[in-house]
Amino acid sequence: MSGLQRTALVLTIIGALNWGLIGFFNFDLVAAIFGGQTAAFSRIIYAIVGIAGLYSLSILFKPDEDFVGNLEPQR
Repeated sequence: MSGLQRTALVLTIIGALNWGLIGFFNFDLVAAIFGGQTAAFSRIIYAIVGIAGLYSLSILFKPDEDFVGNLEPQR
């Protein structure tokens, strides 16, 4: 798995955790940290997480052979 894929996956997980907080506790962590949902920086974070989610779709449709090759020890 490439560094870009790992980064996208981490950002997607962060977004999912934020949605979980919103759903269970009505608390938006990104908005709380960066100054509300309408703050420019919060909107940038939301956009980056959204783009990471879209990019993570490529991991879902990637053939298994691409991942198996990465399991061999590197020399």
